Amino acid sequence: MADNLHSIDEKSNAHTGSEVVDPFDHNHLWHPYSTLPPAYPNVIIERCNGVYLYTKSGEQLIDGMSSWWACVHGYNHPKLNHAIHEQLAKMSHVMFGGLTHQPAIDLGKKLLSIVPQGLDAIFYADSGSISVEVALKMAMQYQLAKNKPEKNKIATTYSGYYGDTWHAMSICDPVCGMHSIYGSQLPVQLFTDKPIEGFKSEMTGSESDKLAQFFEENHDGMAAFIIEPIVQGAGGMRFYSPQYLQLLRQLCSQYDVLMIADEIATGFGRTGKMFACEHASISPDIMTVGKALTGGYMTFAATLCQCYVADIIANSRYAALMHGPTFMGNPLACSVAIASLDLLIEHDYPARARQIQHYLQSHLSEVADYSEVADVRILGAIGVIELKETIDMPKFQKLLLINKIWVRPFGKLIYIMPPIIMTESEIAKLCCRLKAVIRQYLALGAD
Repeated sequence: MADNLHSIDEKSNAHTGSEVVDPFDHNHLWHPYSTLPPAYPNVIIERCNGVYLYTKSGEQLIDGMSSWWACVHGYNHPKLNHAIHEQLAKMSHVMFGGLTHQPAIDLGKKLLSIVPQGLDAIFYADSGSISVEVALKMAMQYQLAKNKPEKNKIATTYSGYYGDTWHAMSICDPVCGMHSIYGSQLPVQLFTDKPIEGFKSEMTGSESDKLAQFFEENHDGMAAFIIEPIVQGAGGMRFYSPQYLQLLRQLCSQYDVLMIADEIATGFGRTGKMFACEHASISPDIMTVGKALTGGYMTFAATLCQCYVADIIANSRYAALMHGPTFMGNPLACSVAIASLDLLIEHDYPARARQIQHYLQSHLSEVADYSEVADVRILGAIGVIELKETIDMPKFQKLLLINKIWVRPFGKLIYIMPPIIMTESEIAKLCCRLKAVIRQYLALGAD
């Protein structure tokens, strides 16, 4: 495969500034949402500690991404390390079919003690995308169990993102989303307008009427309505009003449509509440969690539902929920998840996220005055800077490394979701360096 940016010596690593390119990685290993070989280098990380990533070339990068929002406790945390080592001495894995174990039981009890009221049954999955697939299957099987096979569509809004597996792709934005290239090959679902942007915005009468009309016209075929509560993530890093969730909850109940809340990105304190649904004081029928569940140590997720969903499925001719990953309920993952939740609860991560929101507002608000910036929005431990033009990632990444920072923009969006353990001084350092990157990048465009 030809390298479109660099000439790489196959016998040695090539250096591009502070970047080290491994030729095997460059030519043979696909990375997320990238070409092979990639259009620009993948940075080799040798170790991580606290809120820092250490590159093979010896640079210390402050992490503004929590490794795609998962490493909320930072890296190499002693309590999480201990949980892994202690469980490893007992068993790393055992099948969940016909067997169970204490870590799965203890994790379930802890989860049910902190999730929105009424969620009562748990299905352990091996990734966030799979937990969404399980949620959709639950909804379909629920409607089948109620003798309503015609209710077989999933409804959602535009600008959503729910994962990369098949049915999860079908509920991502079909026009502007990253899976739009698959088009009509995906299952056809039901889409309505995205919520009006603005966490503190009042829901308009027109917006309410449109959502109510959508339900009135489509409820006969709707098994469930899935949404990312309060924050639409990879579909645009959009914040919207809790009033939207309140109306959605009301309409789902009115029309016997299950409400699915995807809390994979927003759960466990990120938005300033333990779960984003709490901003609207509502409970979904089904909820998915992942990412921060294990503190970023292992791939793991869960799908939770209200007891009546499980009961209706169990008391039908279909009975069993037909899903069972090989690594379902993995003991290592359950053990580190317990330790992760202990830290979240003990140190009140939602309160920490609210404090980080204050720091981010203090440091990033000035960027809104740049003529090239369309918007700056902040909620909890999430900061978003939206430019007016699409970001040139090769140029931007070079500046990130020069300034010893790691974030991962997409489209026009520069956003940070730092580890929630970050101190005030570390947030200040992260923001200061990010602003330097933005200024240097914008200056390149002006040259």
